[in-house]
Amino acid sequence: MKVLVTGCAGFIGYHVVRRLLADGDAVVGLDHLGPYYDPALKRARVADLRRAGPLEFHVGDLADFERLRALAADVDVVLHLAAQPGVRHALLDPFSYERSNLLGMLHVLEVVRRRIPPPRLVWASSSSVYGGNARTPFAEADRVDDPLSLYAATKRAGELLAHSYRHLFGLETLGLRFFTVYGPWGRPDMAYWRFTEALFDDRPLEIYGDAAASRDMTYIDDVVDGVVAAVRRSVPDELLNLGNAEPIPLDRLVQTIERAVGRVARRIAAPPQPGDVATTFADLARAEAALGYRPRVRLEEGIARFVDWYRWWRSVR
Repeated sequence: MKVLVTGCAGFIGYHVVRRLLADGDAVVGLDHLGPYYDPALKRARVADLRRAGPLEFHVGDLADFERLRALAADVDVVLHLAAQPGVRHALLDPFSYERSNLLGMLHVLEVVRRRIPPPRLVWASSSSVYGGNARTPFAEADRVDDPLSLYAATKRAGELLAHSYRHLFGLETLGLRFFTVYGPWGRPDMAYWRFTEALFDDRPLEIYGDAAASRDMTYIDDVVDGVVAAVRRSVPDELLNLGNAEPIPLDRLVQTIERAVGRVARRIAAPPQPGDVATTFADLARAEAALGYRPRVRLEEGIARFVDWYRWWRSVR
């Protein structure tokens, strides 16, 4: 199988490409190596992928439609993981979300539509689309018309664009709603990384809002299982949750990191951040039925693996 992976130097993209290469698949990777967080981490991921297998890697932007079209000319599946992430960053740079998450999604859909026959499209949505929903666990059939951040709104817009292209052109598209993915080679802007870094640096942890707020923390290997299953299978579903079905309170996350690092954190209370939600909690019934998806890695094991990797990363960077 030949797969075009956008955002292949990102956290999830890196791990998925590594699995595909290990399985013997041909991978064409595209990433613009942007500065949202340190591009050195992205370059290190690409270097590791080159050691793992024959990756065809291209530096480029989703806004370059003709180049994207050329890269997708002979692939079986387009795995669209590229996006501008982050709830809080949208308050500083909203136009980066317009370019990556809206224009980028439209370009990917048009590239797929114009191919004859069109490749299957698997793409990254987000649990953030559930927004202010109070009913848990979050299920794919729930209404999602209350986004609490610009990021969430752009991801919901992507779902609607994909839905319209399915209806108009009969495309086979599958959006995966990721729930707080964590693990080695992760993103430095996420809470588990920031807390770990602060403990290593002997700095206090800033705790935004209520420490009882919870996230459905999902280990990267489990997510990769789900994504690769989606790449390999043709399923009728339009949207599927990929989570862990276990909301983790912020206080438990901090305590788990403390045990893995071997230090007790000093905490600073800070006000809630705009766009944050109280909880995320994935209903996985559809993903299990469609993909055989069953997360296996518990928080304590996943955090221990991340902290071990982070020690190594600090020693080589």
